[in-house]
Amino acid sequence: MSEYTFKLPDLGEGMVESEIAEWFIKVGEHVNEEDIVGTMMTDKAAVELSSPVTGKVTRLGGEPGDMVAVGAALVVFEVDAVAADVGGDVGGPSGPTAVAAKAAPTSPTADPVAAAGGNVGGPSGPTPTPATNKRVVTSPAIRRRAKEAGVDLSIVQGTGQGGRILRQDFDDHVENLGSTPVFAGAASAAIGPVGAALAATAVGPKGPPTTATPATGTREIKVIGLRRIIAERMAASKREIPHFAYVEEIDITEVEALRKHLNSKKENPAERLTILPFLGMALIKALREFPQCNATYDKDRNVIIQHNAVHLGVATQTPDGLKVPVVRHAEALTLDGLATEIRRMSGAARDNSAKKDDLSGSTITITSLGKLGGIASTPVINMPEVGIIGVNRAAERPMVFNGQITVRLMMNLSSSFDHRFVDGYDAAAMIQRIKEMLEHPATIFLPD
Repeated sequence: MSEYTFKLPDLGEGMVESEIAEWFIKVGEHVNEEDIVGTMMTDKAAVELSSPVTGKVTRLGGEPGDMVAVGAALVVFEVDAVAADVGGDVGGPSGPTAVAAKAAPTSPTADPVAAAGGNVGGPSGPTPTPATNKRVVTSPAIRRRAKEAGVDLSIVQGTGQGGRILRQDFDDHVENLGSTPVFAGAASAAIGPVGAALAATAVGPKGPPTTATPATGTREIKVIGLRRIIAERMAASKREIPHFAYVEEIDITEVEALRKHLNSKKENPAERLTILPFLGMALIKALREFPQCNATYDKDRNVIIQHNAVHLGVATQTPDGLKVPVVRHAEALTLDGLATEIRRMSGAARDNSAKKDDLSGSTITITSLGKLGGIASTPVINMPEVGIIGVNRAAERPMVFNGQITVRLMMNLSSSFDHRFVDGYDAAAMIQRIKEMLEHPATIFLPD
């Protein structure tokens, strides 16, 4: 046996170091070639690394949260002599390379679960279905849930890109486990913790009900990976930028009627429009009149860069945290084209198929909490941008319209601007321009 050192490869863009976000292996564990060993966090994305060899783990190059330099030892394996001859400089012309997956951090798979539908018997009954060697591609949240629940992800059917297991795939699989008949004496052996728990719930407690035991203790969560990056960027934005917040009420009755009319012509439900592309089109048009809002600040050179192109950031909540995928050259898109790109990029962020370049380079950002949008908010600017447009919840309210009290569909825009570079008057004037277009939606489509 010999030793093989897996060194941290260059994960792109000339990075000199990367943070260990999560390990899926431990010292003493046997690992097969192409097994995912862990996740490294760059400034823009999480990258899964796979093992270049088959062997036993003898040393790990750090703990989650530690920074590792490119070229430093990440994992040391005990391998046979043939594998050792490959060499430890991973990524070289003759050596294996680390596989950079599209996904964010993941966790290890757990014990296999018996195949649904089999006859569950006693000691002589069929044994649980063994785990396959299929490479599982999914998010860290799903892997953690699988580990806690005792679900073998290799038998879960993924419907995402490249067979990726999505949250709905996992939920459907667990639900199917719950609907499988379970016979006494075989639950824990045949179906694992999930099936046993579901079976116990179905049977109900034995004896009279009891008062719940008071909760005690605490849980410590290390701030690493994507959460660390979010924390650092939010703190830097609030620390460095004097935010100017502006909230405006908008009557979206007419644009909502237009949206419903256009959707009635669409046969594919997946192509139906939300309010977001209408807002995006109005914003793009307004930015031509207020170019100081479509800008980024280069702190090192103390220069404001005004952009002719609109690279629209769309703040998206994902199972792993907040991400901002970017719709490139939004100014060149039609209404349907913008809607398609917003759906595509938001979906890629949620299922972790977004590339690093998809998550950077925006010139202004829209953020929306949908039905959770509340009455007003104070969104934090996505540095180095100078403005962010927040969408709040739409609701019907009695309003005076054409001299009559009538019910109108109203929505607030809550926006923030960098007061160093955008004067309050200009910020308010731009939002008023957006309001005007949304209240008279035909003007959105008029040529400049």
